[in-house]
Amino acid sequence: MRKAQRYKGIINYFLEHRPVAETELIYTNPFELIIAVILSAQCTDKRVNAISPGLFRRFPAAVDMAAASYADIYEYIKSCSYPNNKAKYLREMSAMLISEFDNTIPSDTRELQKLPGVGRKTANVIASVIYNKPAMAVDTHVFRVAARTGLTEKAGTPLAAEKQLTHNIPGKYIPIAHHWLILHGRYVCRAKNPLCSECGISKYCRYYSDIYKKK
Repeated sequence: MRKAQRYKGIINYFLEHRPVAETELIYTNPFELIIAVILSAQCTDKRVNAISPGLFRRFPAAVDMAAASYADIYEYIKSCSYPNNKAKYLREMSAMLISEFDNTIPSDTRELQKLPGVGRKTANVIASVIYNKPAMAVDTHVFRVAARTGLTEKAGTPLAAEKQLTHNIPGKYIPIAHHWLILHGRYVCRAKNPLCSECGISKYCRYYSDIYKKK
């Protein structure tokens, strides 16, 4: 199957069957989202959603978070992975938002990456979710699904996968395609025991085709 045909088939399937796809992180404003995404590094969305309501109530704005001690923040996020590092990131990120960005979450991914705790993946999430920019955040689910289906080829790193995906997916679909691939990887194209028999894009999938040929 030609690459263009695979991309077109998968995009059209999701446009029809999942026209709405959003992050499963719970937030009400950009500041809450950037906190949630920082907390979600190597942690499940379910765990982040369990701890974030109390954190948001205690520190509803950057000025509140920046004025807090690391110990205060730690108490709210201690059940998350790497709470010591993340408490430091949240406090320093909030302080920089105030001092350098006029308390506004920047839309440019390069500017976003200046914030403590914000790497390329987090910056792409914020840019696409908040500002609808054509930025593709490649997490473990996106990386796996793209490689299995054949959307990416010989992409050994998330950055390599990101470049291939953004080159081949029309810009207007990139923000939602990020969620299509994450949700598909989380619930269908799982790391172990993928649900190929229930997969709506199996006919476009290189992995499924290879399995079928072996039978």
